[in-house]
Amino acid sequence: MNLQSSLSHFGTVDFVAVGLFLAIWLAVGWRIENPNPQRPSVAVLMVGFRREWMRQFVARDARMFDAAIMANLRQGTSFFASACMIAIGGGLALIGNTERLLGLAQDLTLTRAPAIVWEVKILFVLLFLTNSFLKFVWSHRLFGYCAIIMAAVPNDAGHPDAALRIEQAAEVNISAAKNFNRGMRSIYFALGALAWLLGAWALVGAAFLTASVLWRREFASHSRQALMRGTPM
Repeated sequence: MNLQSSLSHFGTVDFVAVGLFLAIWLAVGWRIENPNPQRPSVAVLMVGFRREWMRQFVARDARMFDAAIMANLRQGTSFFASACMIAIGGGLALIGNTERLLGLAQDLTLTRAPAIVWEVKILFVLLFLTNSFLKFVWSHRLFGYCAIIMAAVPNDAGHPDAALRIEQAAEVNISAAKNFNRGMRSIYFALGALAWLLGAWALVGAAFLTASVLWRREFASHSRQALMRGTPM
């Protein structure tokens, strides 16, 4: 089956829904990372705390506390990367089992469509899961780089190299966190993309619902209110 015949099974509303879903995903991510300075997101507020962490880190003689934090951060990225791999494997296995796939489709909807339709919809979900996996893997590596840079920070805050090493560690830490957050957002939208199995309008509704959940947590949550009090710069 060629590409043209495969796409013929999808209506205009499907293409509009997919385009809208992708646009909302990109727009929400961009706005979270580039908010209005008067209304920063939780992700942006945490940047200041990460810089402050490095400034306080240089003055600590015993750095086991910082090492434990870095280990937990790396463990978190490793967990989500592994979870994404399992989910991707499950999706590919489902695509490879046409009979089970069609059985699942009939359970979810009353409409009958060829297997290629459901395969494309599952591949759409796998697109987000793959993006999440790549972001988590890179985040895991960056946190490892950050740990090495932190080990190179002198214990003496007055050392000529201390300020530079602190800045380097902070920037790599911030970059690692940014990739981790992008991976998490992709997981949210991967779950939302599952709604396409129920139809195009369900996908549109899931896009707005997912965006509203992320928006609330970044701009209207109790944790954000707590972070706004005395946020370091």
